[in-house]
This record gives sequence, structure tokens and C-alpha cells, in this order.
Amino acid sequence: MKNIDINAPVAEKIAQKLEKHGDVRIDNYFWMRLTDEQKNAKNKDAQTQKVVNYLEEENAYYKEVTKYSEVFRDELFEEMKGRIKEDDSSVPYKDNGYFYITSYQKGKQYPIFSRKKKSLEADEEVLFNVNEMAKDYDYYQLGGLNVSNDNKLIAFATDTVSRRQYFLRIKNLETGKIYNDIIENTTGGSVWASDNKTIFYTKKDPVTLRSEKIYRHVLGTPTSEDVEVFHEKDETFGVYVTKSKSNEYIIIGSYSTVSTEARYLKADNPTGEFTVVQPRQRDLEYSISHFGDYFYLLTNKDDATNFKLMKTPVNETSKDNWVDVIPHRNNTLLEDFSIFKEYLVLEERTNGLSKVRIKRWDKTEDYYLPFTEETYSVGVYANPDFNTDIIRYSYNSFTTPSSVIDFNMKDKSKDVKKEQEVLGGKFKKENYKSERIWATTRDGKKVAISIVYHKDTKINKNTPILQYAYGSYGYTIPDNFSTTRLSLLDRGFVYALAHIRGSQYLGREWYEDGKMLNKKNTFNDFVDCSQYLIDNNYTSPEHLYAMGGSAGGLLMGAVVNMNPELYNGIIASVPFVDVVSTMLDDSIPLTTGEYDEWGNPNDKEYYEYIKSYSPYDQVEQKEYPNILVTTGFHDSQVQYWEPAKWVAKLRELKTDNNLLLLDTNMEAGHGGASGRFDALKETAKMYTFFLSLEGKLNAVEIKS
Repeated sequence: MKNIDINAPVAEKIAQKLEKHGDVRIDNYFWMRLTDEQKNAKNKDAQTQKVVNYLEEENAYYKEVTKYSEVFRDELFEEMKGRIKEDDSSVPYKDNGYFYITSYQKGKQYPIFSRKKKSLEADEEVLFNVNEMAKDYDYYQLGGLNVSNDNKLIAFATDTVSRRQYFLRIKNLETGKIYNDIIENTTGGSVWASDNKTIFYTKKDPVTLRSEKIYRHVLGTPTSEDVEVFHEKDETFGVYVTKSKSNEYIIIGSYSTVSTEARYLKADNPTGEFTVVQPRQRDLEYSISHFGDYFYLLTNKDDATNFKLMKTPVNETSKDNWVDVIPHRNNTLLEDFSIFKEYLVLEERTNGLSKVRIKRWDKTEDYYLPFTEETYSVGVYANPDFNTDIIRYSYNSFTTPSSVIDFNMKDKSKDVKKEQEVLGGKFKKENYKSERIWATTRDGKKVAISIVYHKDTKINKNTPILQYAYGSYGYTIPDNFSTTRLSLLDRGFVYALAHIRGSQYLGREWYEDGKMLNKKNTFNDFVDCSQYLIDNNYTSPEHLYAMGGSAGGLLMGAVVNMNPELYNGIIASVPFVDVVSTMLDDSIPLTTGEYDEWGNPNDKEYYEYIKSYSPYDQVEQKEYPNILVTTGFHDSQVQYWEPAKWVAKLRELKTDNNLLLLDTNMEAGHGGASGRFDALKETAKMYTFFLSLEGKLNAVEIKS
């Protein structure tokens, strides 16, 4: 990293007194917060212009400081892009008489969605060419594709701002006409009734963006006449609408962190009344699938911490009628299931590893798909056909590119439909090593760290390691293959994925032990994993780097306050760092639905606990490592002002001369850029930050 003599932006301090439970906080950068109306107004008011000016000053500073690495960054982008098969297509899947395909063309950013009738030899029918649709937008997302039962209509949704507020529309696939029906502010998803003219969809609260209402729309009628069929009034819940795999039922699901509720309606009776499966109860979760005369339920009923599978007759759905199909197991998390005419397929996790279990309904067979690698990721596709012996699943690992595989459950034969191609002529699987190591935490837990590195990389105190984690919402980051990550591995980096508490890597209790008043376990686990890597000579503080995004960005903010001396550099992407203020403001998207994840700071006990780790509140006068913070101006998940305020406060208080950079995408939101190549450019930016700190910007021969 070169020494840069450029003055960093200094944000104005305007003291804002914030008081709760008798505790006073002074927020000098509260003024950075804008409303959506202010952000989107054509004529910006003085405050808006002031905020935009500050963000643009930070962007200019970032650009100037990193100017010397621009050539390398561009070369790195081309290197990453060169591994991707640009003219690529998905494995076709069959649904209701058509094969559906997603493809990309060389040099194009966005996909093309198409289908073929009955046979793959049939003429291709283009449903949407997103490249054409996106050409006038800086950001464009197409989603929610949903074909009617008669195959003549398709519902689709678009987002051009990146706030996940979708416009829902309908296209006639026979004429190519897009109907005038435009439904605003939806989640993007929709469900067709059996009559091929009625759709159900979900609308969001325009301020908090909570999914709260289900509506029924009839094709050709004004959207003002749409009927509200359900309103989720509990602000800690969200709502969605879906259709059973059998196509017989429309299902409305209400969900919170600790409780769910479902209601159902026959798909051929769209104007009927929905029936509740089982009224909601705190700490009772269930999701339903339909098969024959039963609903099958994935549930934690009867203290089934790791979930179990139950069933109940469709005409007697209250929990008193539920009976076990797959009992609860203390050592195995049941994550999902798929139902077929003759088979039940279970997706499980034991000791951190994903398993696919196949059982015949007649109980004559019960076996697991064999996987031999120590770290890997496997997932079963939706498989829309009931009457089949074949399941489709994906498999990849840190060292194995992704494959799509059709497995015959009857004769156990395997048909590899597609293997991910890694172009460039330099990738060989056998040149990389992956393994799991286990770090012991301060409270005696064993945390798995999945690592991958080039076989020629020597592991010692001078080895650069990028440690990554998320650790919230029970989400378990899979040990996936990445073509972009090769650019780090080929330059001597080790990639280490820490499976810390807050995920469900070791079962549901692993999640429960990393939320609410146990949240600090998440941060301690990450730090203890870092200390393990240092103590066991995998690396040293001069060569250890860390990265996380969103709630993983909160993790970065917490650990950099706790143990800044352990890291040479950190990237916090769209970080959730102003936890107290956000969780006290129920007008902000996601807040009310998050009370059972973080706690409600309107309760003094939770206020004090959250404040004790909230990164923005815990910034101190001390030395911090090199830090890059990224955000999106239109982010609806973590508002841009959280990272902006955090950077301003760090600039004010930190006592070191290390880099502190803020890079704001003024067009994008939480997910970053929408085009596949634009997203690669963002990755190249971040990797360049780490490689520059490690002194690896000069010509480096890529290992073969």
C-alpha cells in the first residue's frame, strides 16, 4: 500500500441529543439521515444536497486514494471476467409441458428467459430479454416470473431502484402484449388461481416496506378494484402468498422470527375464504406442503428444536391432529423436504455438513446420497413434477465447480446435466486444498472454520488470510465454489469461512446461542477463530483480513471495536452498525420484524445490551486497522446513513494513520449492482483493497 498524502473529508458535527431509559447519547452525525422523499426528489433541499455532497466527497477521496491501483483493479476485473463462460445457459427444467431456460449472451449483462414446448428440439420462445428491458436504467432487476396454468400468461416483476419494491405486470405469451395492469409496491411474487385470470400478490407498507397485505387481482380490471384478502396487522410479522406443489391450494403464510401461521384456499375457488391451518402461537413454527389427503408440516412442535416432519389431514389441520413422519433428532437439523409420488426427500444437516436423504413411502428403502469431500454444498431443486423417480440437485465445494445432477431414486444412477466451466485455461481442481479445522472458543465451544488455499501456498505466520462470516438469522453460509475467489488463492491468500454462532451450522441451538441476549457469542466466536489462526501459525495480525456484509457488516464493526489489533484490514459491506438507533425507530424497514433477532431496545435490558456492542456507539479513541466500507444510497435493508455516520465517527476518533474509505454506490441498494459484470467490478474493488494492503499489486504470476 502506498503512502497517500490526501486530506480525508471531515463531516460537520451537529449534536443531536438522543435519550432513552434515562441514558443520553449524542449523535453528531444524525443530520446525514434523509427520508425517501428527500432522496428521490428532483429538486433537492439544502439538507439533501449537503448529504449528497458529503457522500460524493467520500467517493472522490476513495477514488483519489486508490487511483494508483486502478490499472491493477481493471486487470483483476478482466481476469475474473475471463473465467466466466459469457455465452452460458442453465439446465432446462420441465414444468407443465414446457422446458424453461435461462441464458446469457457474450458481452451482455443480463439474462434471457425462454422456453420450448414439449421437446428441447422445439423452437425457442423468448419470454424476456432483460438486456433490452434494462438498457435505459442504471439498475434493473426482473423477478417473480410465474406462468398461468394454461401456459398463456406470465406475471413478472421489475425493480429499477434497488429498494425491493416491485412493479407487478402481466404479459400475454400468445400475442407478446404486456397488459396495462400495473401493480405498485409489491414483493414481486404472485400466484395464479386455477381460472387463469386471477392472481394473488403481496403489497408492502410504503414506509417500512414490511410485506403486510395480500390482494386478489382479476386480469383486465382496474387495480383500484383489487380485493384485500388478508391484512397482517401484527408489525412483527411479514406475509407472503404461494401455491402448493400439487397446484391445488393457494397458501398465505405469516412469519416472524419465532412464530408462523398458514392459511389455505382451494385454487379453483379464488373468491372463497381462507382457512387457518393452526392459529399462531409464540415459539411455534411450521410450513406446509400438500400431498394427497394430507398437509405435511416442517415444524418445531413439541420442543423439536432441530425441527421434524409431521402430517395432518387436509380437513383437520389443528395441531392436535399432527402426527410424526420424521421424528426430531438432537444431532440433525431438518432443513427442508420434497414430496414425490413414491419418495420423500429430506435435506438435513449433521455436524455442519449437508445431507440428502431419500426414503420410499413404502419403507423399502432409506438411504443418503454419498458425498466424500470434507467441505461442500448441496441443494435440492424445486423439482415441480410429483410423478417422477428423478430428483435434480446441485453440488459444489471450495475446490469443485458447481454441477447440476439428475439422480434416479429407483436405480440410483446419476446424470450430470451440467458442470460449471472455468475458462482461462489455468484452473485445475487438484491445485487447491480445502479442509475443516475447529477452533475452541472462550466458553469452550468448537467452531468450524472451512479453509481453502492453493497447494503451493505455504502456511505460516506470513500467510495472508481472508476470514469471512455472517452469523445472524440462522443463515448458514455454504462452502461454495467461487471463480472470483481464485484471484486471491492464486496470489497466496487463504480463504477461511468461520461457521460462528448465529448460523445453524451445528443445528438450531447454534442459532439460538447467537441472537438476542446471546448475540455477543457471534462476535466472540469470530475473534476466537482469528486468535486460533494466529496462535497456530496460520497467519499473523499483519496478514489477517476480515470481511462481512449486512449483519456480517455489524460483525465487522463489533470485532474491530473489540480487537482491532488482530487485523491488518477489514471490509464492511452495507454494514448494520447503528443498531440502537435503528432498532428504536419502527418507521425504518425491517425494524419491528427484527425484535426477536436482536431484542427490542424499548426494553431497558435489551437497550443496554445492544448499546454495549453497537459498532457506532462503541467507537473509541484508539487505533483501528485499514477499513473499507461500502454502501448503496437506495439500500432498503441497511440505510446508507448507518455506514456513512460510522465512517465519520471513526474519522473523528481514530488515532492511527491507516486507511478509512467509504465507497457509496449512488444508484444501487442492498444487493449492489444488478448486472453480472458490474457486480464483478465491485468484487475486483474489494479484492484490490486486500491485495494492495498485502503488497501484491505488482505483476504476479498466476499459479497454474
